[in-house]
Amino acid sequence: MAYKPPRGLGKGLGALLGDDLEIDSLRKPVGYINKEIAGDTPTGDSADIMRIPVSKIDPNPYQPRQSFDAESLQELAASIKALGLIQPITVRRMENGRYQIISGERRWRACRLAGLEMIPAYIRDTDEQGMLEMAIVENIQREDLDPIETAMSYQRLIEECNLTQEQMAQRVGKKRASVTNYLRLLKLPAKVQHDIKVGLISVGHAKVLLGLDNASLQQHLCDLVIQKDLSVRQLEERVHKLTRPMELIEDNSPDLPEQYYKVLEYLGKVFGDNISLKRSAGGKGSITLRFSSDQEMNRLLELLER
Repeated sequence: MAYKPPRGLGKGLGALLGDDLEIDSLRKPVGYINKEIAGDTPTGDSADIMRIPVSKIDPNPYQPRQSFDAESLQELAASIKALGLIQPITVRRMENGRYQIISGERRWRACRLAGLEMIPAYIRDTDEQGMLEMAIVENIQREDLDPIETAMSYQRLIEECNLTQEQMAQRVGKKRASVTNYLRLLKLPAKVQHDIKVGLISVGHAKVLLGLDNASLQQHLCDLVIQKDLSVRQLEERVHKLTRPMELIEDNSPDLPEQYYKVLEYLGKVFGDNISLKRSAGGKGSITLRFSSDQEMNRLLELLER
């Protein structure tokens, strides 16, 4: 089959990103190869990830969050079933041989919905903050940690040891900017985090994706990087095409309020530069959208329904 060059942005978002991608075969569930807890009672905190029976874990009675969105939980459960649990929960060992959640109740609930029998978790047995800090810092200093594991360890120091980013950077001997960049990785969608974790995309690609505020677009571009083996530079060029300011504003229009540019930005994700806007000093005006296919209108409908 002859190669067909990709169409430009003027043909719409679908033309820029290409057809639906078939890369699920590249994704395998994340596995944690560590000691499996089934009834034994090791002593001391664990900086490693342990596997604990879901049935032996109880929610924290002091959990401030009392409601969990059912649809969101189902989506997370589906992701966990396909990819595994990316971020382990944190628990403490109780005297009756059970475990109580310190953080991660939503993930635990989703694991139950997904039918998992075992769940990866960090275990805390003591309130001595110094020991916990040492265990986590020692874990961070391991050379075989992937970027997501590093980010998760940084997050644990902040949440469980009540440290600021500056204090944490001092503990691990890193620059604060470096710590902040790692923590930002945890804001990406679960599938993107998975692809960083298993090496399908680089941290450089992830930094570019973090420049977008649309999770679906981040995930779609991540798939595109994997399918087409895009470099960081090539990804930057595609993101630039999606986020560049709209230039088709009438010259005689007065300075526009910020929300007008927001509207143009969102519409530009569907119609590219095929947009023009007129606005009078009194606030009256019109927006003209020029579309080239039914697919572009379907895409707009999808965005509006969301």
